[in-house]
Amino acid sequence: MTDPEAPPVLRHAEEVMGTVFSFDVRGGEPEAVRAALEEAIAHLHRVDEVFSPYREDSRISRLARGEVSAEDCDPEVAEVLALGAEAEQVSDGWFSTRFAGRIDPTGIVKGWAVERAARRLAAAGASGVSVNGGGDVQMYGMPEPHRPWRVGVSDPLRPGGLAAVVSAAGAEELAVATSGTAERGAHIVDPRTGRSAVTDLVAVTVVGPSLTWADAWATAAFAMGSRAGLAWLESLPDVEALLITAGDEVRCTGGLAARLG
Repeated sequence: MTDPEAPPVLRHAEEVMGTVFSFDVRGGEPEAVRAALEEAIAHLHRVDEVFSPYREDSRISRLARGEVSAEDCDPEVAEVLALGAEAEQVSDGWFSTRFAGRIDPTGIVKGWAVERAARRLAAAGASGVSVNGGGDVQMYGMPEPHRPWRVGVSDPLRPGGLAAVVSAAGAEELAVATSGTAERGAHIVDPRTGRSAVTDLVAVTVVGPSLTWADAWATAAFAMGSRAGLAWLESLPDVEALLITAGDEVRCTGGLAARLG
């Protein structure tokens, strides 16, 4: 039976940036929301063209080779590099936008792009927005009256299982980002050695208002290891986190329990 109070629903999945972006949009004027969705999708493809390190002709690849300067690139390149520099400073160098001596901001681009897409839809008048980019999620509003968005956090040691469920109850905006080895293997780099980060962790999930930062903080904390990573995450404002070690130990920040449900 259809709930007469439930807002209209618009869902879409788009393959881009080497992963799938899933949109779940509720409410708003349908034509305005659909137009915003089309703009958001177009922007994701544009981001891929500009920032992909796998495309020889992308602006970021040309910048890394020294063929162009940052001033020659789209303004968004300077914006993303500035965000990366800020993340590097806040994390005391545990987050970096360089790989093998070359500029590579992929560690911050996806979270930033997902957040931008979600903001575009919220600004178009949607009452509830959830955008999932490869498992990292930015949420705004609510899917239905009196029902918050909820995000399952995969258990890295038990395929198909959940380690936790995060609730956005009481939050107008909330993001959930996970970094770890379960999906892509040892892909996180220790900026201090330039090699794969070797720590006691298998996954770090960060919860906060902004996916740009949640994604960056999860990556940095994973490289730090569970003890240093947890202490650092505890020091950040408006951030909660769940860390899982290879020994199946679960560690979390003091306020995470209020976000579970």
